[in-house]
Amino acid sequence: MFSLENLIRPNVLKLSPYSSARDEFTGEASIWLDANENPYGTLNRYPDPYQTELKQLISEQKEIKEDRIFIGNGSDEVIDLLFRVFTQPVLDKALTFSPTYGMYKVSAEINDVELIEMPLDENFQINIDATIPYLDDPQLKLIFICSPNNPTGNLISSEKIESVLGRFNGIVAIDEAYIDFANSTSWKSKLDEYPNLIVLQTFSKARGLAAARLGIAYSNPEIISFLNKVKPPYNVSLLNQQAGIESMRNEAEIAAQIETIKFERARLVMELQEIEQVQCIYPSDANFILIEIEHANDVYLSLIRIGIIVRNRSKIIPNTLRISIGTEKENNKLLEELKKLNS
Repeated sequence: MFSLENLIRPNVLKLSPYSSARDEFTGEASIWLDANENPYGTLNRYPDPYQTELKQLISEQKEIKEDRIFIGNGSDEVIDLLFRVFTQPVLDKALTFSPTYGMYKVSAEINDVELIEMPLDENFQINIDATIPYLDDPQLKLIFICSPNNPTGNLISSEKIESVLGRFNGIVAIDEAYIDFANSTSWKSKLDEYPNLIVLQTFSKARGLAAARLGIAYSNPEIISFLNKVKPPYNVSLLNQQAGIESMRNEAEIAAQIETIKFERARLVMELQEIEQVQCIYPSDANFILIEIEHANDVYLSLIRIGIIVRNRSKIIPNTLRISIGTEKENNKLLEELKKLNS
């Protein structure tokens, strides 16, 4: 049976969080003398520690209550906080399905938590039969599922995810960094059904704000309260909050860019199929495609020499390159150079 209190790291349960000056006052004021700030300048005041205006916009547009939203300094901060809240160093374990996003492993190592890496099957899906024996381990506290997955690009089967959610009494974090490019609904619609579910999203991909470092976690209010308890008091800068607010007020342009990227993704797949050197193009629900190509290392280095940078994933999946979807002009240049290398 799921018990959140049994999952929280004991010292976090006892923790009295830092109380900033802005935590101790609400309302309007004209003179601020409470936070040892410099009275001069335009960026001299500490930002809203709970990103209230941005959360209000997310709440309205995503139709989810504000107390179910946590905003971090990128999804990487959220991932690290999940380890700090739910796992004890040395004693506890986390699990993910490989190949996948590398920060789960890095955060596990930083927090001195054993990470079990279950291989995805030949279709890059979860092998439920192989996973089930791990789900009853009392030291396993946290599972990460990246869907659409990075670097493979595919959505993880809903049935397999539900099987994990229904059998596991720990925390399941579904990382939806690329969900805006998929023809699928977000798992945040299932938050009422699964009290152990956390859904991660980001402003970095579809909203083009990778430099602003804005990550989101959606969950039940109690889990969100623990993330707020452990986070640094001013974890998201004013400039970054403002960038997120501007993005949320510009939905029409964002939606148009997403459709353009999806169109270019389909076009790139079609064109790559005509290149003999390309052995396989894996199905993608993300803003990138993974291809298997002959002499991938040589192709990668040849592209670097002409200033085109793709991601070499051959150490993870043999002879593969991961290609982010660029502009029409950028994609045309890539195709042109790949065809030259193939001739």
